[in-house]
Amino acid sequence: MKILVTGGAGFIGSNFVYYELAHSDDEIVCLDALTYAGNLETLEDALKNEKFKFVKGDITDRAFINKLFEEERFDIVVNFAAESHVDRSIENPEIFLKTNIIGTSVLMDASLKYGVKRYHQVSTDEVYGDLPLDRPDLMFTETTPIHTSSPYSASKASADLLVGAYHRTFGLQATISRCSNNYGPYHFPEKLIPLMISRALNDESLPVYGDGANVRDWLYVEDHCAAIDLIIRKGKVGEVYNIGGHNEKSNLEVVKTVLRILGKPESLITFVTDRKGHDRRYAIDPAKIHAELGWLPQTDFDTGIKKTVEWYLNNKDWWEHIINGEYQDYYKKMYENR
Repeated sequence: MKILVTGGAGFIGSNFVYYELAHSDDEIVCLDALTYAGNLETLEDALKNEKFKFVKGDITDRAFINKLFEEERFDIVVNFAAESHVDRSIENPEIFLKTNIIGTSVLMDASLKYGVKRYHQVSTDEVYGDLPLDRPDLMFTETTPIHTSSPYSASKASADLLVGAYHRTFGLQATISRCSNNYGPYHFPEKLIPLMISRALNDESLPVYGDGANVRDWLYVEDHCAAIDLIIRKGKVGEVYNIGGHNEKSNLEVVKTVLRILGKPESLITFVTDRKGHDRRYAIDPAKIHAELGWLPQTDFDTGIKKTVEWYLNNKDWWEHIINGEYQDYYKKMYENR
């Protein structure tokens, strides 16, 4: 089969590309606009694989998307392409509406027009809002009402509703997955875990929002990729699947764990003014995907965080290029003379 992976130069998308190249014989076409969070350096090894092809483009460009679908005739579309940084959505909501909602509709229209067999929308647990810290028994299920907090989560929820509407109205063979917080290799350095790693290595202050008590369910990215692979091949059309790691940790716990692994002092921690509308707790119940598809997370947090820190220690060039902006020149270096 031929699989289109949109947003495949980003964090989770690139990990999914590598997962598919390692676990299937399918052809993988990666589409990415290479905005600030898309990094072609991440795909350097994939570019050497004959089963892989990279295309630069924007999912909101309807003429471009239709031409690509007509030429490639995809069997499966997995849409990771999204503006996903909550802080940025608070500063500039409009770009999130364009990419996350309009871009999704463009991809689905092309999927219908060119006979795509399965369209999969990668969403987030943030569409459910948050849970109280004093009710550890409560978890998000697929029937939890949508209750968004940020422009980012509102745009993702809107896209999910649109996917459901396309399935019901037009018969689009679609599935949706909603995941908890991912971590692992190739995570963009402005996100919590890689930010703390990079700053701690330089003995810089580690900014923690509010009191640091906000709780997230952490999911190792390879486990997430395995779940999506199962959904696109065996998941029931029209269904939503929650993907969680069973690894709830407060932000402060996560930061202290990183410091402990790196042998750095907790005195580096600095508490800063909290984010607007900051959700207090996320927790996913993955019972449905376990019951229907047999998936369970394989990586506990202690193992995953050690692997993640080790990866950042062994790949300093990758994240240093992002911090100093050099990664944005990689596409030009690779393609301008071709």
